[in-house]
Amino acid sequence: MNSVSKAWRPEPRLTDHVDLSIVVPIYNERTVLPMLYGRLRRVLDPLEISYELVLVDDGSSDGSGDDLLELATASSVVKVVRLSRNFGKEAALTAGLDQTCGDAVIILDADLQDPPELISQMLAAFHDGSDIVCMRRRSRAGETWIKRLSAHLFYRLLNRISRVEIPEDTGDFRLMSRRAVNALQLLPERNRYMKGLFAWVGLPTHVIEYDREARAAGTSKWNVLGLFGLALEGITSFSVAPLRWATSLGLLVALLGTSFGLWIVIKTLVFGNPVGGYPSLIAVITFMGGIQLLSIGLVGEYVGKTYFETKKRPLYVIRDVVRNPAASSRTNPLPERKFHAASN
Repeated sequence: MNSVSKAWRPEPRLTDHVDLSIVVPIYNERTVLPMLYGRLRRVLDPLEISYELVLVDDGSSDGSGDDLLELATASSVVKVVRLSRNFGKEAALTAGLDQTCGDAVIILDADLQDPPELISQMLAAFHDGSDIVCMRRRSRAGETWIKRLSAHLFYRLLNRISRVEIPEDTGDFRLMSRRAVNALQLLPERNRYMKGLFAWVGLPTHVIEYDREARAAGTSKWNVLGLFGLALEGITSFSVAPLRWATSLGLLVALLGTSFGLWIVIKTLVFGNPVGGYPSLIAVITFMGGIQLLSIGLVGEYVGKTYFETKKRPLYVIRDVVRNPAASSRTNPLPERKFHAASN
């Protein structure tokens, strides 16, 4: 069926119900799709629960969308959400969550670095009363030491400056109850740092440590600039500390400048006023100019976020949502065995 989001957030889907929804945002992951589907089915079928795979095509250009359509036509447990263009992972993830109807929802990356075999452990923690099950990376195979170190430092920096405690060394791989998903859908901002939003929701949380695997196929779509932008998004979305740092730095520089000016006056009165000091003057001017530009840039980052929020544009636009007609019967195993997720 074809549908276009005229509002930024579609109405919740109330026409169907399953025990578990798996949301997978996908961008140019054609080579890994068969492995992803096969591993998920091998893990989920023995659990004897009703489930759906919500696969979100974020404007892929490698043919992933066409393969997903074939998969949705052939499988009764697959729902494909195709966005009109590439909106970014955070928007694609939000679109997938908006299309789920499970008592529990698990977010999984398409590259299989986060092993689906851990789903049973996540469900066990969910049964024990946790609304959110975070998966903490104990090791990160296939990643350079620079990336591991930068990620390690970033999470700790973010927690130091944010009022929201964001679990360290955790990605998007997690389970959320329907109550947690409903709470997340109440957050309307367009500048979305999902890891922070998950933490902001709160609710009982359980942490499971695991070893992250290398990519099953393909290459990462994140580059250095993209990761830096994501880090900046996280910091500016959950903390005003950079603005306070800029203010403090400006105050410090002003004090240093005042002290230096007083020193010049005293030196002139005592020793006279010899000509000289041009190199030091240029250095001071350059330093001051750099501080001012940095401060203006930080202010601009926050002003820019406010500017985009006031536009109230849709976070994403759906090209179509495709599912097998047989999915309406929900014939996957034992629909009477339900999870008892809190809904109040």
